[in-house]
Amino acid sequence: MVSVVAYIAILIPSFLLIQFFYKAWWKPIRIQNRMRAQGIKGPSYNFLHGNTKEVQDMKIEATKTTLPTLSNEILPRVQPHIYLWTKLYGRNFLSWHGDRAELHVTEPDLIKEVLLNKNGVYKKSVGEKYMHKVMGDGLGIAEGKKWMTQRKLANHAFQIEKLKHMVPTIVGSVQNMLEKWSYHEGKEIDVHEEFRILTSDVLSKTAFGSSYVEGQKIFEKLGRLLSLVTANNLRVDLPIIGKLLNYYTNSEADELEKEIRESFMQIIRKRIEKKDSGELNYYGSDYLGLLVAANQETDEEKKVTIDTLIDECKTAYFAGQDTTMALLSWVIFVLAIHTDWQEKARKEVFDLFGDKHPTTSDNNLAKMKIMTMIVNETFRLYPPALTLRRLVPCEVRLGKILLPPQSHIVIPTLVGHTDPQIWGEDVHVFRPDRFAEGVAKAATNTNVFLPFGMGPRICVAQNFAGTEAKLALSMILQRYSFSLSPSYVHCPIQSFSVFPQQGIPIIIHKL
Repeated sequence: MVSVVAYIAILIPSFLLIQFFYKAWWKPIRIQNRMRAQGIKGPSYNFLHGNTKEVQDMKIEATKTTLPTLSNEILPRVQPHIYLWTKLYGRNFLSWHGDRAELHVTEPDLIKEVLLNKNGVYKKSVGEKYMHKVMGDGLGIAEGKKWMTQRKLANHAFQIEKLKHMVPTIVGSVQNMLEKWSYHEGKEIDVHEEFRILTSDVLSKTAFGSSYVEGQKIFEKLGRLLSLVTANNLRVDLPIIGKLLNYYTNSEADELEKEIRESFMQIIRKRIEKKDSGELNYYGSDYLGLLVAANQETDEEKKVTIDTLIDECKTAYFAGQDTTMALLSWVIFVLAIHTDWQEKARKEVFDLFGDKHPTTSDNNLAKMKIMTMIVNETFRLYPPALTLRRLVPCEVRLGKILLPPQSHIVIPTLVGHTDPQIWGEDVHVFRPDRFAEGVAKAATNTNVFLPFGMGPRICVAQNFAGTEAKLALSMILQRYSFSLSPSYVHCPIQSFSVFPQQGIPIIIHKL
């Protein structure tokens, strides 16, 4: 009996050790050699950490520098590793996050094949486990039948007709912001902070029927949670051993996650109480109302769980605010520098709306050709999502490349957005007129223009973001001219979107 126990005591550690070295050494080296044989090169795999230490060192070094104020060439600062490795290894290269193989793809045809996903083999991947803490298993991550159910609800919540009913709320929030600006004429204001407050207010009211105070508390907690978990985005779990030890813990992040859940539960309970008391005939026609109604469904095919409901709320709050806040900030930045385009946009606004609040009547927002060109060019230079990720669970051929199972595909959007072979030698110049004939004719191949992604998983809230941005920018241009403050320091960083590390201070003047 003793000998059997002793044998097992030796066998189990030996088995785990063999598994560990298989995952941490033999398998990555084998994949690396197979990819190199196909012409796919990249930085060499390093035992355990892959290339994460190199990436971290490059990012730390990049943040020590600032860019010239007029420079839109931001890739070397926000993603220095991708900038370097595309130069060294070409359009498609392999890198390593620990023992995880990541194929970076920048060829337009391969990008289209991955994102359209006609054969259904390219699954959504967020890359790091920490993003699940922030967004849960919401629409941005879910797969299969669950994703289809959630997508249908989101499509219904953000359809064009519903957006029209949101316009008065958005206009009211912008008006409140601009009234506050009236006390700062000729002075400096940080528009990035102003738009953080604005987008929080708009999303809280339009999608969740909540007060700004309720929404602001959630946004603050989500922001703190993101800061905590992104500090670990280059941390590598040890294969096999890491799962057994479960050594990654962060009590503050765990507590914040619980608080965020409870905050959403309070909002959900209030909505159910209003319906039960007769204050509402239904749960509401906004996004929250649709989610709560789906949670209360008796048909299991249509029902969403309370965990799914909360994850959807987290995703909408986080992604819905982040994208529009970044877009508004960078549009004001480029227009503060390029005052000729600021004047062109202002003229268009007055031609369409005069001094009245902008509306969606007569399809006026869709008629904003100049504004649309400016927004598209801003998206090109400062995209809301710097990477799109997919996972292949089985062996698959992408173009001529044979990918092994469990490979991750990374599409670095900024590389394609600033490729001189596609956009021309003036690729880093702010030139909205390149979109004068629409996106399709703006470049030699617009498969690389991915502000909201492409294919079935294209961002469901893109029309909401565009409507909010055009309304806010129109109202600003009606009241103020603006220029960049001398105190501005150009140091964009990668967060969920591209953010200005030290804000965007501008000087405003009443018209």
